[in-house]
Amino acid sequence: MSAAAPQTWDEFMEGVWKQNPTFVMILGMCPTLAVTVSAINAISMGLSTALVLIASCGLVSMMRNVTPKEVRIAVYIVIIATFVTAVDYAIQAISLALYDALGAFIQLIVVNCIILGRAEAHAAKNPPWPAMVNAAGMGVGFTIGLLALGVVREILGAGTLFGISLFGVGFQPWVIMVLPPGGFFVLGAWLLFFSWLERRKLRRQSSATEVAHHV
Repeated sequence: MSAAAPQTWDEFMEGVWKQNPTFVMILGMCPTLAVTVSAINAISMGLSTALVLIASCGLVSMMRNVTPKEVRIAVYIVIIATFVTAVDYAIQAISLALYDALGAFIQLIVVNCIILGRAEAHAAKNPPWPAMVNAAGMGVGFTIGLLALGVVREILGAGTLFGISLFGVGFQPWVIMVLPPGGFFVLGAWLLFFSWLERRKLRRQSSATEVAHHV
């Protein structure tokens, strides 16, 4: 394995886990709360955002040495908007039902702070390959976050998963889960869970350190 492989893996995992856009940095909350009423909506929005992230960060990185600093933000937005338009037309061609379900949130990927933040903080300062790997990790992390909410909300709010019935006709759905408050409840529950995991990890590290000192 080359020396670059661990570094590439770290670049990817930064967005998947260490700096997860949904559960760590709490970014992109509009689509996170709005479109996660079903798992298929969640994964579609996540993958659309990931594609725009990878493509735009790659192009921003390639143009980093020729883009004037004074207009860099405007250039980033034009680049992002171009790829968002392409994804928007692609979804419209593939499935009108999905396009209608996602609504204006596809176009609003342009102003998603995850993408603009990656372009400014990472892609503009690194070569294309590390920039695209980092963007892919952020995209996968965002997709995982959306899917985590979408799965819970669809199961509890409709009794289905990816449109497949799980509990039969006797199931009484929690209607609140497919309403806006349901998004906040599920997001809060996931954040509480990950906070508990982090505290548990810190306690274990503290205990291990104390044992090592005593030995």
